[in-house]
Amino acid sequence: MNSVAGKTVVVTGSSRGVGADTAKILAGEGANVVVNYRQKAPRANKVVKEIEEAGGKAIAVGADLTDTDTVQALFDQAVEAFGSVDVVILNASGGMESGMGEDYAMRLNRDAQNDALTTALKYLPQGGRVVFVTSHQAHFIREVETMDAYADVAKSKRAGEDQLTSRIPEMTEAGVDFVVVSGDMIEGTVTATLLNRAQPGALEARREAAGKLLSVNEFATEIAKMVTADVETGHIELAGGSGDFPADGGAAQPVN
Repeated sequence: MNSVAGKTVVVTGSSRGVGADTAKILAGEGANVVVNYRQKAPRANKVVKEIEEAGGKAIAVGADLTDTDTVQALFDQAVEAFGSVDVVILNASGGMESGMGEDYAMRLNRDAQNDALTTALKYLPQGGRVVFVTSHQAHFIREVETMDAYADVAKSKRAGEDQLTSRIPEMTEAGVDFVVVSGDMIEGTVTATLLNRAQPGALEARREAAGKLLSVNEFATEIAKMVTADVETGHIELAGGSGDFPADGGAAQPVN
């Protein structure tokens, strides 16, 4: 895929933060964008309005990734609005929320991502692409320790990455590429704020270690680039960070 112009891109978890900026960037490049949200419809509608005011095309669709029926409806509405689904960016994640159950991180970051891929493959054409968004703290969790408050989330996100990676042969057979984009802690995100609250000084320590942390828009720009980047399926794009993370990307090893 040389250009996203005229293509339909579904971005999960895109009513704010990195997902919202990714949606805006791709819409600015001519993509039809599906802005997915779990609960905050007004926030998602605001993203759509900003895209449309800039001359782009977008719709907002509510869907909880842990609910397969709503995920099915997400893709159905994308096709109804734009005629196809060409790219899926699996950006939605979580696990630090309170009151969601002890297993919520694994249900969302592994199981729901896997189920979303299963549904997406019913729609994606040959030449389509799936982009999985993660963090260095999760991608490198086996090599580099992370903060206690984030450990369970990191492990669940790595489990999700492993699960999706194990399905590369299936995606290849369907003519669909798979790319992972991993970023260091991102300035201004909810996760960074929560981690700094749980462990005061964590954000400043990470900023000092990395030299510079990417902004929300800078990381979103890297994600958007990977939608059309000429890379092999299974490619892992590392955005930001420093020498305390392995330079080779720590290629994912599928779990048995």
